[in-house]
Amino acid sequence: MSSPVFNEFLAKVKSKVKSKEAHKMIEKELHHHLQELSHSFQNREDSKEEAEIKAVQEMGNPYSIGEKLNKLHKPRMDWVLLILFVMIGAISFLPLIGNAPGPSFLERQAVWYGLASIVTLSFLLFDYRKLINWWIALYVSGVLLLLYLLVFGITQNGVLRWISFGGFTVDVTTITMLLFFLAWAGIFTKNNMFSGWRQIILFILFWIPFILYMMLPYFPYSIFYFFCALMMFTFSHISKKSKIIMVTANMTTCLLFIVPILINFRGSRLSERLFSFLSPEKFQSGYMYILLREFLADAGWFGNGLNGDSSIQALPEAHTDFAFPYLVYSLGWAFGIFLSILLLVFIWRMSQIASKTKDYYGKILVVGGATLIAVPAVWNILMGLGFAPIINVSLPFVSYGGSALLFYSAVLGIILSVYRRKDIVEPSEI
Repeated sequence: MSSPVFNEFLAKVKSKVKSKEAHKMIEKELHHHLQELSHSFQNREDSKEEAEIKAVQEMGNPYSIGEKLNKLHKPRMDWVLLILFVMIGAISFLPLIGNAPGPSFLERQAVWYGLASIVTLSFLLFDYRKLINWWIALYVSGVLLLLYLLVFGITQNGVLRWISFGGFTVDVTTITMLLFFLAWAGIFTKNNMFSGWRQIILFILFWIPFILYMMLPYFPYSIFYFFCALMMFTFSHISKKSKIIMVTANMTTCLLFIVPILINFRGSRLSERLFSFLSPEKFQSGYMYILLREFLADAGWFGNGLNGDSSIQALPEAHTDFAFPYLVYSLGWAFGIFLSILLLVFIWRMSQIASKTKDYYGKILVVGGATLIAVPAVWNILMGLGFAPIINVSLPFVSYGGSALLFYSAVLGIILSVYRRKDIVEPSEI
């Protein structure tokens, strides 16, 4: 039974702590100290009531304690990460200045970034811990959306990505990627799920989204999903034995089934892009690799200007998938190096949050979220330089595109939400 003396003391302490989210942790911590002091006084032959009063007196002025705890346990904001976000966002307008398909694209990008800011702020203020036990609903929702997409989806450029809803077209693939990311973060906190027959179920659950993305076919999201789950799995606290079993099973499946499928489907658009990367001269789509080499060779240190010669107009999707080589050609290698470093620092800053948070679930979310931004960023830059196969991968926060921008903004907001509560959330090792 709770002590009225303790409750009064704790109420006074919490009255000085502005963060309501920190109250539970503070109450638990202080109550533990009060009980220890009370027991020590009772061992000196004091009555329980006397011991509790002395314990409270020993703790000191509750209002002073509350003011100190208020400074220690308050929401944090990673202003450096937000400044980097603004800088990268400003850069996203440059490809539209010199190579937008239409004058309205600049206005649309401004609107998209306004919405992206709202999305980031919304997820930042949302308590991410409320999602930890919703992994089943999140996972099932993602699978059902992909199945609906396969049946009723709208095809654009040979890929099923969109559905029509109330007169609006919605990019379902980005929504499902967010759902699977959140679902697997919750799964990896359930260590008891990775033992015995449950491992078979998790094995099946892992491959279902991967296969569905391949059926669309949307190979980039298969890659993002694979690496996101892999990195969260790697940094999870699952036993080494379970990790070895799961990794062995998944790698065997990949080598025996996934790779042969990609190799055998030589006539597909995807396989042609992959093979043309190895031998550009032998495939029709290989001209893009040759074109990129020519543009990058003519870039120079300071480029040809955003409104330079008309030859850059031959580069398709210069405002989306090929925004990086366009910026290098227009503004030079110096700017390209600067942008690459800026993105790497942005990703590194996000990954550092994982080491600062005390919450295990928060760490898993940050690792997965940073991966979802890092993999497409690195792939897009390497693709633009001709060092990776050309697939539909946009450069996060730089390439034009509302759906992708909102997705990355949601991921960023979740990461900032973890940072915001790093001094509020109670340490957990699930």
